[in-house]
Amino acid sequence: MRVIHYPHPTLQRVSKPLRRVDADLRKLVGEMFDLMYQNKGIGLAANQVDLPYRLFVVNESGSPKERDREMVFINPVLSKPKGSDEAEEGCLSLPGLYAPVRRPASIRISGYNLSGEEVTIDAEGLLARIVQHENDHLDGVMFVDRLSQTALLDIKDKLEEFRSEFLSRRDLGEIPADAKIFATLAELEKLRC
Repeated sequence: MRVIHYPHPTLQRVSKPLRRVDADLRKLVGEMFDLMYQNKGIGLAANQVDLPYRLFVVNESGSPKERDREMVFINPVLSKPKGSDEAEEGCLSLPGLYAPVRRPASIRISGYNLSGEEVTIDAEGLLARIVQHENDHLDGVMFVDRLSQTALLDIKDKLEEFRSEFLSRRDLGEIPADAKIFATLAELEKLRC
């Protein structure tokens, strides 16, 4: 398992709701947390590791020493946005890139945990920003898609570097063609969606 980088096609694809949670999925979630910590992240969506599922993991502290703060959201739904807040965001799929993003200051998130229990949290501050950022991923939206034209112009060259790197890795055979990626995602969806 590894974090895929922009503009990988899985990042632009809408994730499918999970119908089944099994031991393999629990193992994948554990690997997602480990990968998130290795990359100094505080949230990670399934499609960022090339999985087509509506699932993301969060630990606001970003510390593997605080595993009691870990949260898993399966088939999340956001509601009741309130207020407005602008803050700098980054993304493990766009390493080293940061830009100001405006989002609701608070949000309600509902979904399921790994035990199949329904979870509802009224999030604010950093947690609200994290769940909105990760939920966007599940809809094929990245934080750069939410930037103002001015902010987008500021990072245009960096985005082009990511595109060039992606195409170079594809030319070397390290990243398969879109058709193969989508076929693999369809197989994974059959397993649990």
